[in-house]
Amino acid sequence: MVSAAELERAVQLLVRQVGHWEQPRWGATATGGNASRADLVHRLVQEIANLAADAEGEPRRTVPRLDNDLALPDQLRVVTADLVTAGAAPEVLAGAAAEVAATRSAL
Repeated sequence: MVSAAELERAVQLLVRQVGHWEQPRWGATATGGNASRADLVHRLVQEIANLAADAEGEPRRTVPRLDNDLALPDQLRVVTADLVTAGAAPEVLAGAAAEVAATRSAL
């Protein structure tokens, strides 16, 4: 099982990988796919937001896609903090960490 600290570490690694990217790099196609890197990270943000809503017993809401992709690392940090604060079960944290790792690999 994965702890909250391990999930936060996985997110930190991804943020370090992409935090310095400029807009053209975000717009590039992700490895082995047909979606942009920004689309891939936004999909991850939405998945983690959904997990947080489920853990809180709240309805799922669409995470807005901001005009500036440079905000994606911050969005990822926020939804991850929401998931941890919601007290998600270890298996939920493990699933989220696996999604973060998969996204990181695809970038």
